[in-house]
Amino acid sequence: MLSGCTTPDIEPIPGSITYGGQPRTKLTKAPVGSIVPHRFTSGNSFVQETYVIEPDRTLRLIRRDYYDLPID
Repeated sequence: MLSGCTTPDIEPIPGSITYGGQPRTKLTKAPVGSIVPHRFTSGNSFVQETYVIEPDRTLRLIRRDYYDLPID
């Protein structure tokens, strides 16, 4: 039953590696299917994104998690 399910694409946000397009340099040493983590802050949140390297050497954003920054 789940064979017809698709997951929606996650759109890049400011701070994402692919915000504004793919990086100019290709990831040539990492194997296809490798996971690439990326962390940054956005507003009052700590953002952790996960990318996968596609066969054409582009990055595909597959997950994004938000965590609240501690307030002193």
